Amino acid sequence: MTSSPVPAQEDGGATILEIGQQPDAWREVAANLGEPARAFLRDVTSRPDLRIILTGAGSSAFAGTIAAPALRRHLDRRVEAIATTSIVASPLDHLERGTPTLLVSFGRSGNSPESLATTALADELVDDVWHLILTCDRAGELGRAHRDRANSLVVYMPERTNDVGFAMTSSLTSMLLTCLLLLGPAKVDDTEALALAAQHVIEHQAEIRALAQSKKLRFVYLGSGPLVGLARESALKLLELTAGEVVTYFDSPLGFRHGPKSVLDADTLAVVYVSGDPYTRRYDLDIIAEIRAQLGPDSVAVISTQPIPEALGQAVVLPGLDGLDDSSVALAYLVFAQYLALFTSLEYGKTPDNPFPSGEVSRVVKGVTIYPMSANG
Repeated sequence: MTSSPVPAQEDGGATILEIGQQPDAWREVAANLGEPARAFLRDVTSRPDLRIILTGAGSSAFAGTIAAPALRRHLDRRVEAIATTSIVASPLDHLERGTPTLLVSFGRSGNSPESLATTALADELVDDVWHLILTCDRAGELGRAHRDRANSLVVYMPERTNDVGFAMTSSLTSMLLTCLLLLGPAKVDDTEALALAAQHVIEHQAEIRALAQSKKLRFVYLGSGPLVGLARESALKLLELTAGEVVTYFDSPLGFRHGPKSVLDADTLAVVYVSGDPYTRRYDLDIIAEIRAQLGPDSVAVISTQPIPEALGQAVVLPGLDGLDDSSVALAYLVFAQYLALFTSLEYGKTPDNPFPSGEVSRVVKGVTIYPMSANG
């Protein structure tokens, strides 16, 4: 990227401010993590038979999808990302009574009905269960329900990350970073590298706005490993902020060829998140070459931690991230995705802070009836 003028902040309301505050918010996250939290988790994760479930709804669920591979390798434990919506709908398919379980709950407000229901179901259906609650709202129901429990640890994000905008931005990345610092391979020193990479994106957001100005009708996000979760979150973010007017899709580069590639046409922009893993990276580069050969060089936006081969065209390269796990790199990539969604929303005449002014979709899901397990007899 070459430096360009920064678009006016007022264009994006609170949302653009919440995206831009992330480098400082991440530094605050890293500075606030104390020894009591680490001690609680050391004791729990020392069990060799422990199962860890990362859970949440919507964007919060995708945070777990991004983090799970890194935690699995780092802890050498069974780690799964399972949405609260899946657990609540069919708890016996996902919870195991005899398996000691750490349930990690991501929730911006902690007021989603499925959030409380999932922790209650785990208490009911699992003999030995511990809870790690990652949330942004000190008044939220989930945090208050677990605040004084011996088997629960509640970690609050910095107050500023309790986003007032419709879409989760700094709330999501702060919870993801906290999870990676407490349970994954991320180190406090990595936070500064990630913050500087995110700042690089912030300083060059005008180029991202230029992508949005093409007003494509379809966006396809592709990533491998943990970056599949990033691709899914990116697709949701753009779908939300354009109020569903723009069609979005996500997949892995290899999976995309098996039918979904049919979505490509002249009105499609593909965004490829390139893995830092040398082996995985080769598959990402192959799909870049393939789509650019089919639709032209401007049909693919490439985000990478290092330059791609010159023959494949241009890429947005985020500096200083070499050696970091893809689950951590996803934090900086997310800032790019958030800006692209925001600016596309503006191009389509939407109000990013509230893309559904008539209330068809709400910031915190309402109207969900939670049924007791006893109703099944």
